[in-house]
Amino acid sequence: MKSIFTVVLAIFSLSMMAQVNDMTTSLYDSYSKYKEPSLDKRRIKHEDIQPLILKLKSNPAYTVQKVGESIKGKNISLISIGTGDINVFLWSQMHGDEPTATQAIFDIFNFLNSDDFTAEKKELLSKLTLHFMPMLNPDGAEVFTRRNALGIDINRDALMLQSPEGQILKRMRDSLDADFGFNLHDQSTYYNAERTPKPATISYLAPAYNYEKDINDVRGNAMKVIVFMNSIIQKYAPGQVGLYNDDFEPRAFGDNIQKWGTSAILIESGGYKNDVEKQEIRKLNFVSILSACYTIANGDYKNIPIEDYEKIPQNDRKLFDLKIERFTHNLLGKDYILDIGINHLEVQDKNYDTFYNVGSIVEKGDLSTFYGYETVDATGYRLIEGKVYPETVQTMKDLEAMDIYGLLKSGYTYVRLAQFSSKDKDVSVPINILDKDQKVPGFYVNIGNTPNFVLQKDGSVDYAVVNGFLIDLKTEESNFKNAIFYGK
Repeated sequence: MKSIFTVVLAIFSLSMMAQVNDMTTSLYDSYSKYKEPSLDKRRIKHEDIQPLILKLKSNPAYTVQKVGESIKGKNISLISIGTGDINVFLWSQMHGDEPTATQAIFDIFNFLNSDDFTAEKKELLSKLTLHFMPMLNPDGAEVFTRRNALGIDINRDALMLQSPEGQILKRMRDSLDADFGFNLHDQSTYYNAERTPKPATISYLAPAYNYEKDINDVRGNAMKVIVFMNSIIQKYAPGQVGLYNDDFEPRAFGDNIQKWGTSAILIESGGYKNDVEKQEIRKLNFVSILSACYTIANGDYKNIPIEDYEKIPQNDRKLFDLKIERFTHNLLGKDYILDIGINHLEVQDKNYDTFYNVGSIVEKGDLSTFYGYETVDATGYRLIEGKVYPETVQTMKDLEAMDIYGLLKSGYTYVRLAQFSSKDKDVSVPINILDKDQKVPGFYVNIGNTPNFVLQKDGSVDYAVVNGFLIDLKTEESNFKNAIFYGK
């Protein structure tokens, strides 16, 4: 029989969790007030965050320290706020092309600096001291790549500590002796929550600290906080949370930080439909991290059943940007019924500031256990290779004045352009461009090829796929980003 004390504690804990739930709902609804407007694209660089850090340095509530330099000499900063005995350490952009949580960190600073939720913030910062390292790999961020300037993955350097960035992370973890550590990353947008078509928009992990995947108090506390964060995110992205693989990696920082006595929590930002720049996922990071901090400050996470951690679906990787199901394809005079999966690969510009997409067929055959951000049931449709419009168009202005959707309905996915001054392959109109002497790129429905075709049924072309982007010709709706210029 439960004691009166146990019952009272449980009721108190539920009341505290309800308060945090109410607060996070308010945070989500009012997020636009705190979103840092200068960081509105994924490709952020070291120079973009320096004015924001300098502004924090002038605020007496913060302690801003230079804690080291990257291989190429860029400052790495630690930003601390709070007076509490519980130390929480958060680091982001260990991989240079994983900036979603970096943006969210500066949103959190804006929230902490606001006049809102005064009582709640006072309680939070009296119990916790928060330490943020917003960009651990500034050299990688400069060229939007995973690895550092040495060409190594910092997250596989926890043992040798050959990189200055890895040495900084280890030194900070040891000096802070943090109670909790948040390892903030981005994962592929093609992860889904296991056995569902929903993307793993946010994935969590309490990393294992040994091959046996034992659970001690340190790892168990991380699991409990994750259960609470999951309950919050389910309100805004239901079914879109996954658990990252927990196989022990002896070289990884998260696994070792767990081993060294800090409750390590991995947050991975995945995909969300029509959120290429991950701004909705940034918002979910903001809410997720703050909700975690509040449950740590209140201590109510301690009463969460650890068994609920395993109820979160595992990550799977069975998503495509576009899945086309059961279309008819003719090869050597015989019809076949196929599925194909298409992804939009990003190609960076020379300054690593932006990108264009190149569509690619990445899987083919029976894809009945796979899913798409967009899915077309093409039963009864024939896939027909796109044709070249027979007349050469003189200028881009002339092309833009044409009925592009009419061309697509006639089966044309290419036009020849006499004058085209673009120095890259990013084409804003939904039809591919050939220069006047360029041959038609060979196309076959095979893995690795760029898909440019139409889907025809009963003599009607209802869909076009241009550079891997689906265009519904009945409604003229699409999430088209760019076509391709094929030329010199």
